[in-house]
Amino acid sequence: LMIPDFEYTFLPMSSLDPHLPLLLLFIVETVIYLAVIGMVLRRRAGQESAAYLTSLYAALALLLQSIEAAWQAGLLNKLTFLTLEQLHWYGTLALSFLLALILLAFLQKRGNEVWLGAGILWAMILILLSYNSFQLPDVLWPDEVWALSREWLGFGVAVFGWVIFMGGAMTIFRSAYISTRQPLHRNRLTYWLPIFFFTVSADILIINNLANWGAPLRLIGTWLLGYIIVTHHLPDVQQIMRSALIYIITTILAILFYLAGFSFAQYAFPYIAKDNPLFIGAAIALLLAIIFRPLFGVVEHRVDRWLRIVRLDAGRTLNEYSQTISNILDMERLANVTVGLIMEVMDIQRGFLFLVDRESGQDERDYYRLRAIRSAGERPIQAILLDTEGPVAQHLTREQRPLLQFDLDLLPIFKKSHPEERISLNRLDAEVYVPIFAKREWIGLFALGGKLSGNRYTKENLIMLSALAGQTAVALENARLVENLIQLNKKVRNAYRDLDETKQNLELIDRTKSDFISIASHELRTPLTVMRGYTEMLLENPSLDESILQMLNGIHDGTLRLHEIMDSLFDIAQIDARTLQLQLEPINVAEVVHTVSVSLTKSLKERDQSLTIDLPPLPGIHADPNTLRKVFYHLITNAIKFTPNGGEITVDGRTLPFSDEDMPEGGLEIVVSDTGIGIDPAFKEIIFTKFYQPDEQLNKHSTGKTKFKGSGTGLGLALARGIVEAHGGKIWVKSPGYDEVHFPGSEFHVILPLRRKTQGNTLPIGAPIKTKI
Repeated sequence: LMIPDFEYTFLPMSSLDPHLPLLLLFIVETVIYLAVIGMVLRRRAGQESAAYLTSLYAALALLLQSIEAAWQAGLLNKLTFLTLEQLHWYGTLALSFLLALILLAFLQKRGNEVWLGAGILWAMILILLSYNSFQLPDVLWPDEVWALSREWLGFGVAVFGWVIFMGGAMTIFRSAYISTRQPLHRNRLTYWLPIFFFTVSADILIINNLANWGAPLRLIGTWLLGYIIVTHHLPDVQQIMRSALIYIITTILAILFYLAGFSFAQYAFPYIAKDNPLFIGAAIALLLAIIFRPLFGVVEHRVDRWLRIVRLDAGRTLNEYSQTISNILDMERLANVTVGLIMEVMDIQRGFLFLVDRESGQDERDYYRLRAIRSAGERPIQAILLDTEGPVAQHLTREQRPLLQFDLDLLPIFKKSHPEERISLNRLDAEVYVPIFAKREWIGLFALGGKLSGNRYTKENLIMLSALAGQTAVALENARLVENLIQLNKKVRNAYRDLDETKQNLELIDRTKSDFISIASHELRTPLTVMRGYTEMLLENPSLDESILQMLNGIHDGTLRLHEIMDSLFDIAQIDARTLQLQLEPINVAEVVHTVSVSLTKSLKERDQSLTIDLPPLPGIHADPNTLRKVFYHLITNAIKFTPNGGEITVDGRTLPFSDEDMPEGGLEIVVSDTGIGIDPAFKEIIFTKFYQPDEQLNKHSTGKTKFKGSGTGLGLALARGIVEAHGGKIWVKSPGYDEVHFPGSEFHVILPLRRKTQGNTLPIGAPIKTKI
């Protein structure tokens, strides 16, 4: 085989384009600058102003770098070196001015007007100097050693302005950093330190004609500036330092171990080390691999102590926490124990436990009411109201995970919440809010302050707090149930106390009323008796004129009505005082009912009503005939009053068996029925109370005792019950209900006990009465 010879030609390095590395570097820088501009223009909400200013900053830096690259490539031959220097001076001044504005927008501080005024002033001064508007000579300060030209005056003004703007930005940064206490905000500000370092270093190098060295530093500073503008939760600087320290220290220790191992091997085993260095290296590497993990743990622990970082054992912490709070039912003790444990485990300055209740406000909107659980000796905290539709409550209930005060301060969505909500939460000086949920219902909230070490809450800390909140939910729900039960018992005791006081007051009022009735009835009976007697004497005088007799009849009727009322009042007073004296004698109840019914014939005819008496033979009883007449008089009168014209009233009865428990010797039952308007079941008992009248009859006066739905004293049924019960009987009413259209009617039942005669066991049986009036 014939293999052809190839002739290779190598180009010498001197033949390559010397501007190729510069071009490649410029392309890389351009891509990064454009990436920064695109990144910040897709800004996150809340940093719009800072994003626009940062994109302008990157665009200006790219422009300056483009001019520098084109000049070095020989594309701008007409551009003098002095003009290029002036562009760098003025561009550096403009970038420092923009950096100050970006910092103000980033911190969301006011004062942009002052900086804008200063920037405009410096720009006008430089423009006037460029056009020599002040008519300055070319050489301002001639001297044998050096001379100050007019061009260098612009340099001095630009540098002086750069110092003012950059120094002002650093002053603003320092003030904000010192006044910021929350670690997340301080961490966010810490990223400005490398930005200042890279930008200041780049500006100094570029001003001193070292653009090739300063351009990469400016590029790094610009990229970092865009990164912090578009990133809300920046990586923890402390964790970055921790990882870097652990890596550096571990690497140094591994190198030292390796060197020490080789040195020891050469000293202890010189022949082996000389003949088999690979074997010695493998052995040292094996030993290093064995001790690396323990070494790494020691370094990690030591670095954590230096940086005051607390590492938690999640499983152990949750187990101890759960066992501690599982049996606590007192709300104050639960709050103290839970908050105390969390503060101790995580090294936290302060903490609060809130109960969350849903309630409606005066504006008919629903709110979550956050009530802090505090001990008796602790300073009370005002309750916090969160709108259920507000962003704070929506986030906590929807996400069900911790909310950082850092997010409340910066995220635009939370700035839409009510100012009172933000003020109330800011008063707590908390850094994280951890919701507590039970059965998907928001029942509690932990508000925890900053750590004593000044460190931020890490992602692991927030996960741990969520787990602790889940452990707290069951205990908190049980404690709330016990607290509600205690409050309910307290309310019940207070209600019983109030009822007892009310009962005593009512008894006092009732005694006073009874005393008044007794005194009034007793004192009025005598003058009324006199008036009745004299009136009857005048009515028997035949010589009196007819008109006078008519007036005397009216006076006599009124006197009788008053006398009847006084008798009722006197009987009521005796019933209340339990001093009603019954004159018991054998009577026939049927005859009493018939006598009362006959006396009401006139009233029945006036109302066009019929009264049917259907009483079978009834045994006689021992009772007071006068008081029983009043019972049936009031019952039949009541039936006439509440039955419409043309209605029917029925009185029937029956004998009760001897086996009745309440009536061991038997009894009689008399029922007065009507076809009237009936009685509401809710008022079947209240109608038997003294002075009760239906609402529509209050403050009304009737011209007749039996007028339809006419008003009265409200004593009839109360007196009837008192008399019946004084005889050892019962009285009650049955009715389907109240209806003035269909008239369901009522039934009043009266039961009177039978009493055996003292001289024998036989009781006389009365004759049946069946009549219609």
